[in-house]
Amino acid sequence: MTQKKSFLKGKKAVAFLDLFAGAGGISEGFLQSYTDEKYYDFILASDINSNCELTHRARYNNVLGLDTDFLCEDIMSETFVEHLKKKIGSREIDVVTGGPSCQSFSLSGRRRKYDKRDNLFEHYLKVITELRPKYFVMENVKGILTKDHGRFKDEIMSQIRSIIDITKVRELYDYLNSLLGKTVSNFEKTCLIAKVRLEIEDDSKTERFVKNFFDCIEEKFKEMTRGIDYRASKSDANVATIRHGISLLKHSASRNKIRSLIIQEKSSSDIDNDAFVDPMNKFIESLEDDSIVQRIVIALENIKEFDKQTDDVEKFKSMLRVYAMTLDECFVEISKLSEKAGSKDKFDSILDAVRLYRIDKPIVVLSSNYGVPQNRERVLFIGCRNDQELITNIPATVSDKEKVTVYEAISDLDFIGNGETCTEYGTPKKNKKFDLLVKKRDVAGPLKSAGDSRTYAEWSREGRLEHRFVFDTKPFYVKNNEDLANPSAHAKYVLFNHQTSSQNPEVKRRLEIIAKHGDYDDACKAELKKENLESNKRNYTVLNPTGQSPTVVTMPDDFVHYSEFRAMTVREMARLQSFDDSFVFQGKRQTGGDKRKSEIPQYTLVGNAVPPLMARAIGNVILKSIK
Repeated sequence: MTQKKSFLKGKKAVAFLDLFAGAGGISEGFLQSYTDEKYYDFILASDINSNCELTHRARYNNVLGLDTDFLCEDIMSETFVEHLKKKIGSREIDVVTGGPSCQSFSLSGRRRKYDKRDNLFEHYLKVITELRPKYFVMENVKGILTKDHGRFKDEIMSQIRSIIDITKVRELYDYLNSLLGKTVSNFEKTCLIAKVRLEIEDDSKTERFVKNFFDCIEEKFKEMTRGIDYRASKSDANVATIRHGISLLKHSASRNKIRSLIIQEKSSSDIDNDAFVDPMNKFIESLEDDSIVQRIVIALENIKEFDKQTDDVEKFKSMLRVYAMTLDECFVEISKLSEKAGSKDKFDSILDAVRLYRIDKPIVVLSSNYGVPQNRERVLFIGCRNDQELITNIPATVSDKEKVTVYEAISDLDFIGNGETCTEYGTPKKNKKFDLLVKKRDVAGPLKSAGDSRTYAEWSREGRLEHRFVFDTKPFYVKNNEDLANPSAHAKYVLFNHQTSSQNPEVKRRLEIIAKHGDYDDACKAELKKENLESNKRNYTVLNPTGQSPTVVTMPDDFVHYSEFRAMTVREMARLQSFDDSFVFQGKRQTGGDKRKSEIPQYTLVGNAVPPLMARAIGNVILKSIK
């Protein structure tokens, strides 16, 4: 496959990266996006899993003929940014997309405290800080908004607003020097400036400003303890707590390493809902800045000799709390000082200039509003560089009446039997009542009766990339990366990933009863029990042909086909996600238990993906806004 010269002519390329790429839902949607003046140039994708790489390379390198690179490495690796920048070279990246793993805060399962995936967003933002793209998109589940009573969302917003335009900080430093010289003590001024600078400056200078901060803190504590008897101070547990706490705060790198190792071990050993989880969580919490500061504050309040030094003690507490703050939280405190000094407008103006990214609030999107036959709610954090237009909304591409139904999406695939693999399209079963739901549409989903209009199934079969690519290389399937390098091992069919499991009579009867009830409710469970067909599964969902599916998941037997008593095929799930049929999911079809986390079989690739048509809508909004 090659790109059409007629498509590229007169258009400017907008370079983008897709991190946490998975199967490539965002990648696919962005390649579909374009305006009369711009299109996306897909530079690189990254994921930790080799089957994601296999699926990407087969699709984008072999079939689409792009020179897109792939970095298969954990974003938390110390070498990730170095390797990423080496692959990018001197190219400027305009847009970065990615959805850090969301299992620890998804509404669809139990939430874990101190999951190693919770800080993936921090590593994602480290990449943003290094590359400084014009826009970035961080996609996640809606549950992220309510995790820890909204504190997790607030932390993400704060971290985004803490990314600084280093070329504009001189004016900020000059302002702070002047403001703090007028409004606070020299102790507070030194601490605040050191804190701001250690957050803003690059890593090579961080140690210097950490030293500045704690030199000031330790000198102040020596001054405060001069009135305490020396022997008493050496044996006093409260004094020891303060000294040791300050030492712990100074050694943040060591604490973070210990914390990361324990969180990693929790994940590796699947520590959750057992006797180990609470003690481990408490120890992790004890290593955090906030927790250490709180213990120091309590110790300060327990020393009676400090009752005569109220002002100094309060300032000391205040500066310790400042150390535990994000840069954005520091700016909030400084803003209060600027208001007292009558220069808040000036500070706000400077702050607006030095914040590299602007973001209004998280954007909640529903996939069915973008021509996807699925009600999948997601949250977008779209960071807009300070020289770009602010994006606050992703407008729907279809109205409520135009939404694509399950029947429209998969009815033409309803020709497969039990335990079969179909590699060609067959004659589907027809339903005159539901056939009225099938309508001609524009590629993005809106109803369209004239011009280039097709049914959803036709768009899926014929593809949504023909405006840009000439299809001269056929899609294919391979089992692994070794087979990818061997053209004779490429299995070429007309239809891919359309295979059903061989279900025994008991399973078929169970699903028949569930389908009859239309829901896995108490009445359904009672009938299953009566026939000795009970299941340990928590949930089954019978698809409604006249509506949209619920969120597509990674477990194939969670959904029951609306007309057949069986689980869905990978291709049917992919249709519900809005993938073209030419998009082949490589590797194993499915695996059991914990292997799904490491091997990422086809069902997991599909279930974790961003729907391409939703990604297309996001991509188009950015293309229309980018300068």
